[in-house]
Amino acid sequence: QVMGRVTQKHRAKEFLAFLRQVERNTPKDKELHLILDNSATHKTEEVRKWFAKHPRIKLHFTPTSASWLNAVESWFSQLERRALYRGVFCSVNELRNAIHRYIKIHNEKLAKPFKWTKNASTILDSVQHAEDVLFDTIN
Repeated sequence: QVMGRVTQKHRAKEFLAFLRQVERNTPKDKELHLILDNSATHKTEEVRKWFAKHPRIKLHFTPTSASWLNAVESWFSQLERRALYRGVFCSVNELRNAIHRYIKIHNEKLAKPFKWTKNASTILDSVQHAEDVLFDTIN
């Protein structure tokens, strides 16, 4: 299931509101794994304190310049292609409504569980290998 929140700004305050939404709407017996980029918003003191109080939430930060590892990037691409591309939105509210409509449709008709087939260290080893090969090729 996709949970979304459209905000004017992307500060710790908005991020915490989203985290509370996710935490409230996820069964208490489930562990949550969040894949995050390295935005400073995700690492403020206030956010760190919140995570310390919610140990069932496990954090996984994508390496710098590896946004493709963040599963949400693929979802954003689908959102753009299926709901926003060539759309005409006369206000922020119209855009927000289009995003929320797509989330609802996605959850009702398109969503499928994602099953990782490799563990994090295997994936990160592959990323490191690719970076090493690229570095050797450039030099």
